[in-house]
Amino acid sequence: MAIPWRISSRAIPPRSIISPLYIISRNMSTQMDQRLYISTVDAEPLHRYRKGGYHPVTLGEYLKDGRYKVLHKLGWGGYSTVWAARDQREETYVAVKISVAETKYDMRELQTMKELASYHPHTVQLLDNFDLKGPNGSHKCLVYELLGPNVPDTIDTRFPDGRLPGKLAKVIAKQCLIGLDGLHQRTIGHGDLHTRNLAFTMPYIDDLSEERFIRMLGKPDIGFVQKRENCDRKCLELGIPEYIVRPASRQTLWNPAQTVKILDFGESFLHTTIPKTLHTPLSLRAPEVIFRDRIDHRVDLWSMGCMLFEVFAGQPPFDTFLITPTILVDQMREMATDSLPKRWQGVWNTMNAEEGIESSGPNLQEWLEDVYFNSPLSPDLTREDIVRLGQIVGRLLHFEPSARASARDVLNDPWLNE
Repeated sequence: MAIPWRISSRAIPPRSIISPLYIISRNMSTQMDQRLYISTVDAEPLHRYRKGGYHPVTLGEYLKDGRYKVLHKLGWGGYSTVWAARDQREETYVAVKISVAETKYDMRELQTMKELASYHPHTVQLLDNFDLKGPNGSHKCLVYELLGPNVPDTIDTRFPDGRLPGKLAKVIAKQCLIGLDGLHQRTIGHGDLHTRNLAFTMPYIDDLSEERFIRMLGKPDIGFVQKRENCDRKCLELGIPEYIVRPASRQTLWNPAQTVKILDFGESFLHTTIPKTLHTPLSLRAPEVIFRDRIDHRVDLWSMGCMLFEVFAGQPPFDTFLITPTILVDQMREMATDSLPKRWQGVWNTMNAEEGIESSGPNLQEWLEDVYFNSPLSPDLTREDIVRLGQIVGRLLHFEPSARASARDVLNDPWLNE
């Protein structure tokens, strides 16, 4: 039997609600990060525009000797900014990822994408790469095919109840599994598999004029950068952008006939260059990463189990709200198919002694059925469907990596092909 308070603690809040602690910490971080410069647009931290950091980009500028014209901003992360551009030679729209200059962060990604040189229908395609020299250093630039909205953003826009229709969820699950199988057949680990790294394709856009393309993404919202002290923008130091651009929305570009591709290979690795750890979101992190055990491409199989749960049920299996590694491992122990390996038991005892967690929640199948059927969302799958889904997820949520079903094994499950 599920214990009511435990279920309540596992349920995630609506996406529009943000923890007050997060708001406070983010505001403090923002004040520290942007103590020298300010902008009316809140995006990447301005203090990262320095030697070794971000490259300042201007809309309309040309990259790689005039080949790529920057038209809009698509996003940013701790190690890069990403821009929509027009390839003047091929007459196509592309995404250009410009890494920070201080690290070789994108070299692992570039190695992976070169290994995936042949086209695959469900992994994003690398089209080109080049180096860009600027006031903050030399930046590795990766040019990708341009994809549309990711799965969570599509749900927010198209399915306001927060859950995909079962038929569409099954299509997305199969396509992601096909993409993952393609990676694992080459013993490539993605390392950061979650629904925000699944995006829909955007066919039939290359014939659009630049004006229509920009209109489709929305007029760029820019905020000029200035020092906190009153002074003209001419006071900006070399390497600081003239303005910050708010990332574009791609929500209008989705239709259910489009396919899904796996993207963002910044955490990816080959079997010859396995990292010591990964930075997958904590709630989707494989247990061997938490316990600092040896990792390989099978970390993706645990993440895939979590993602299948989320794609069908509308929320992840584990807490995402104020989660800690100890709480997460306790929830894993409730829902994993096997027991915690003996080699991790000592570390777990130390972790648990500090927080004193006691397991009391439902197992995987109980929790999956509770989330799917006992919620305001209207179910369109049967109880038998959810039982069979639980069996598939259970084959992936094994503590022992060697016991997890492969992506190809899961693809061959009859339920996914009904």
